[in-house]
Amino acid sequence: MPGPTSVIELAEPLSPAALREFRALMVGLSSHFAEKRRGVFDVNVPAERLGVEGGREEGRRKSFPLPLLGNASADQELTAVVGCDPQREDRCRPFLVYVMGPGVGDESIFEAEHADEPEVEAILGFGSTHAVNVSAGCNRGIDHVATALLTAAVMDVIGGVAKAEMPDGQAPVVAGLPGVLGIADDDRMALGTAEFLRAWVGHPAFRLVK
Repeated sequence: MPGPTSVIELAEPLSPAALREFRALMVGLSSHFAEKRRGVFDVNVPAERLGVEGGREEGRRKSFPLPLLGNASADQELTAVVGCDPQREDRCRPFLVYVMGPGVGDESIFEAEHADEPEVEAILGFGSTHAVNVSAGCNRGIDHVATALLTAAVMDVIGGVAKAEMPDGQAPVVAGLPGVLGIADDDRMALGTAEFLRAWVGHPAFRLVK
């Protein structure tokens, strides 16, 4: 994918119930949805459904994006939760969101991406058995925002820890944000909660790595 990517590290495989909730979330957020194989979602997600305020210039955003889901169940109307107007959703962002790891697919990629990460495992407190990749199809400013917020929304449903590469100079910004669990890989990788991702998006210096 030509845009930014974030990863959700998981301590155990997704249960059938968690995968159903994950799928329901993606269906609810998407204007286009296709499941290419179990747990692999090719979607278009309107930015407004992620809490990005409509009617603003490209790349601008609310300081505190609207939280997704809250206490709502996965089968509720997600558009009602975030309060968007479907008639105004013209900023649909393409994403490939997929589970990888033993028994679900892309095992060799998972193993290659998770080889020799003792520093990351020490921060996580577990060795990842599976992961979810959130990859954007475009690389504009709004795609970086939408990638982080979509990752946070998925974590609300399935749990896990976000792992995001950072551009040079972002470590001092990230270190003081709520929900940060640690910084690894010579200040090039941040690990944290969904709260961390939403806080980072609200910072003027926010940027993911393509």
